[in-house]
Amino acid sequence: MNLTPIYSGKVRDLYRADSDHLVLVASDRLSAFDVVMAEPVPDKGRVLTALTHFWVNELAPFVSSSLVSCDPRVIAEHVGDIPGDWAGRATLSREATMVPLECIVRGRLAGQAYEEYRERGTVHGEVVPPGLRLTDPFEEPRFTPSTKSDAGHDLNISSSEAAALVGDETFERCRDTCLEVFRRASDRLAEHGLVLADTKFELGWVDGELVLCDEVITPDSSRLWPADQVRPGEVPPSFDKQPFRDWLDASGWNRTPPPPPVPAGVIDITAQRYREAYRLVTGASLEDWYGGGE
Repeated sequence: MNLTPIYSGKVRDLYRADSDHLVLVASDRLSAFDVVMAEPVPDKGRVLTALTHFWVNELAPFVSSSLVSCDPRVIAEHVGDIPGDWAGRATLSREATMVPLECIVRGRLAGQAYEEYRERGTVHGEVVPPGLRLTDPFEEPRFTPSTKSDAGHDLNISSSEAAALVGDETFERCRDTCLEVFRRASDRLAEHGLVLADTKFELGWVDGELVLCDEVITPDSSRLWPADQVRPGEVPPSFDKQPFRDWLDASGWNRTPPPPPVPAGVIDITAQRYREAYRLVTGASLEDWYGGGE
């Protein structure tokens, strides 16, 4: 296997394939409160990769991506034989010059945005109308960028701060692209009874073109809710790692390593939520994705 390791993150491992291509592997590792859990979540990496592939193809008429292929045979043509457990988890991508922003779009008030709004009446430092409750929709989706940080937490910044960081033209293109992608994805998900509350995009430049990079609208990068269970002022169930977070909170863990052992039942419920997210979004079975039926 002809790969050079570049980076190993909490969930993903990045390798250089050649001068123009990278291989990204989504593991089954799960990070909660910025700490990687000892227990993997079965099929999590395959779900993240499969959903990214789905959205890249769904959005292709509007925006390009850095993704070349998720097919293990195509990847092997570039780098030689790959480990069997990479099937369905590995992607071959064009190398991009990354925009140094986390491009977050929020359609509803939730998470950190809700905490800031409750304390100061703002979202990412910008005033929004009073009287909003948890899960309430904004009048229009909001582009709320943050800085990228390899160590520690990303820093929420205002639109003017983001524009100063990357330049007005790049900021406007990122904002307009992400808002349009969010609207298109939200409309499609609404047809399947799902609410896209918010999501994070990463963008980069390839041959002068602004493209989607990394994961696209997955349970790790998005809040995805069943529409029939959204109630104003209440936290709805979501298709992500919330069972892990809830159990850890109830355990009394102080959020510093090492984390406590997580029961098998919590792992199973979390894995089911990831698989269900794939089924509801795509209408397909994860067993039909690369690496299934093993």
